[in-house]
Amino acid sequence: MPHDVMLEKLDERRTQARRMGGLDKLAKRAERGQLNAKERLDALVDPGSFFEVGLLGASGVFDADVEATPRDGKITGFGRIEARDVGVVVNDFTTKGASTSATNSKKMGYIRRTCTERGMPFLHIGESTGARLPDAMGSKGMGALLGNDTTQFKRMRDTPWVAAALDTSFGSSAWLCCCADFAVMKKGSIMSVSSPRLVSMAIGEKVDLEELGGWRLHAEQTGLIDYFVDTDAEAMAVIRQFLSYMPSHNGELAPNAPVTEGSGEDQDRILAVLPEKRTQVYNMKKIIEVIFDRDSFFEVKARFGKSAVVGLARLNGQAVGVVANNPQVGGGALSAEACRKIIDLTVLCDSFNLPIVRLVDTPGFVVGTEAERRGAPGHIMNFMNATCLTTVPSVTVLCRKAYGRAYVAMGGGAHNDAMIAWPTAEVSFMDPVFATSIVHNLTAGQEGFEDALAHIQKDLEIWDMARIFSAQDVVKPQETRAWVIRMLDIQRRRRSGGLGQHLMRTWPTSY
Repeated sequence: MPHDVMLEKLDERRTQARRMGGLDKLAKRAERGQLNAKERLDALVDPGSFFEVGLLGASGVFDADVEATPRDGKITGFGRIEARDVGVVVNDFTTKGASTSATNSKKMGYIRRTCTERGMPFLHIGESTGARLPDAMGSKGMGALLGNDTTQFKRMRDTPWVAAALDTSFGSSAWLCCCADFAVMKKGSIMSVSSPRLVSMAIGEKVDLEELGGWRLHAEQTGLIDYFVDTDAEAMAVIRQFLSYMPSHNGELAPNAPVTEGSGEDQDRILAVLPEKRTQVYNMKKIIEVIFDRDSFFEVKARFGKSAVVGLARLNGQAVGVVANNPQVGGGALSAEACRKIIDLTVLCDSFNLPIVRLVDTPGFVVGTEAERRGAPGHIMNFMNATCLTTVPSVTVLCRKAYGRAYVAMGGGAHNDAMIAWPTAEVSFMDPVFATSIVHNLTAGQEGFEDALAHIQKDLEIWDMARIFSAQDVVKPQETRAWVIRMLDIQRRRRSGGLGQHLMRTWPTSY
């Protein structure tokens, strides 16, 4: 066959593959305000940077499906985000619902494997119906589709994984969100193991979409999704923002960013936020905004385990993890969900060399029958394990209350590289009101209670801890930013420039 004819056939196949599910399906998506796979890709990676592999992939099971499965429903390849290489899989829902098949599983596996071996973040933009039927039915289908690619869901935190759940996200789109270091979901989308139709048939009753896998379920109850947006474009922008805090792989540090204008100014604002009365609540996020670089705090899981606040931020341009208690919810007492949230952030930071700054104000862990039913002891011990296994530089700041085992789990005692306290800090085994009742057998309102309480409260003050050098220093709240910046500079020196040992790189992302 002449060369020009062969090249013409190649061009025809390329054109056919790029048409996705056809003009009609693409037009209907546009009418609904949904971006198609190509538009999502364009919003995600730097302009002109995408390098596609697997363009000519198609169904390998039924010959009749070849023309109906351009790219086999998944756009795969490599691109750049802020000039750094990333591996990308974008599901094309217009092609058989982006259902998982033997061919596109090999395409996805290749991208993940290359990302791991070459040190690049892996990004999965999900919208899918699950496994492709009837391809997966029977022993031949299962033999071809499942269990043959060992990289499919083997999770080692060598490189960051990021996933999005957009619109209909069943099967692999859900799996990848659960495996990801960061998962974003569009409001109005559904993320679940199987479709409502299949679930309804399995359990014999109609299933509500929102209850099965809506965004509120994952925001407030499961904690499987880290961030929620209103549009596809916002999802792509948030992914780019998250990656700006991350290194490309665990053998390097995250890139430094310019210090935003106004950072570090007016640190006295902390005193306006922090109440003088020890029992009065306040918004810890407002203190975070003052201490860290201006507009740099990127909160995750904001509606899950709300007695804790966690996220990424920058301190003098350096990416760091932030773990804080939130006195506005339950006085900052740590629920099982809050423990899970802090563990996730701790594992992420230790795996990718981000120093951790902890701001402590907690009366302890949530107790009671409901907490026990939620497995509180197990979550508390997991929390302790994660804190003990942390190998990146960490600084603990005792702001106010630091009671009991929660003091240790939040990085107190020897579980930090440096610990400082504000003059407002209180450290003890339990809340002084409870301690007074137990020690003196008195209750509030009884004669002698206030005198006994005052004596116990005096023992809580931070001065004795500073005197025996169990805290490195007592600082004014407005001195915290400068102190932590300098201490992290010092601590990075003894860790290969700040690289951790990654003892938690195999810790499950969902549990």
